[in-house]
Amino acid sequence: MLRKLFASLFILLPAMASGAGGDAHLQRIDVDISNEAALQRGAKYFVNYCLGCHSAKYVRYNRLALDLGITEEQLVDNLMFTGERPFDTMEIAMPPGDAASWYGRTPPDLSLAARSRGESWIYSFLKSFYLDPQKPTGVNNLVLAGASMPHVLWELQGTQRAVFREELDAQGNPHEVFDRFEMVTPGSLSAEEYDTVLRDLVTFLSYIGEPVQLERRALGVKVIMFLLVFLLFAFLLKKEIWKDVH
Repeated sequence: MLRKLFASLFILLPAMASGAGGDAHLQRIDVDISNEAALQRGAKYFVNYCLGCHSAKYVRYNRLALDLGITEEQLVDNLMFTGERPFDTMEIAMPPGDAASWYGRTPPDLSLAARSRGESWIYSFLKSFYLDPQKPTGVNNLVLAGASMPHVLWELQGTQRAVFREELDAQGNPHEVFDRFEMVTPGSLSAEEYDTVLRDLVTFLSYIGEPVQLERRALGVKVIMFLLVFLLFAFLLKKEIWKDVH
């Protein structure tokens, strides 16, 4: 039975790996959600560029103000465009029916996007839009081919085209492989500045995916320290009990 189970796993693992899709094009990124300034900038970008179509319905504005270190007045003036009260959640700006008719489906809620997809996936996705006249939005995406989302950050990044080269696979069949991006129209930001914007935005998405993760990590350290101290006392007690046993 175990032999059959292991054989099945060895058969399935390569298939699972090959089904990763755009994972081969991911650019790794590490974010620091303890960076309050990055979170504030990321919240600004999210409200201005994402909240028009994507909600974050598990996040309340007043919790956002508390964690980001801003006053309620700053919250109302700069971030709270889709709610009337500080304890409202971050709902989509446009009616869901309109969003579904425009894009073919209601854009997903982004509260848990960083936890489900990962920070590197979101970062790479937002960098990988390229011109494709055959698509209704005029763009395609290297990480998620056929994405119905338009390139909402094109004014910042600019427009680029994807260059592919032809390679032969193991069976000798030709197929296209991504080679590089070429800038078509420069954006208002340099490549380094655009990367900083994306890093801040991804940092914010990572935070809303689990707002208590800093407290959880701090508590984890305390628990480990307690267990180490308890282990020391347990070891000393064991020595005391067994010292006269030969």
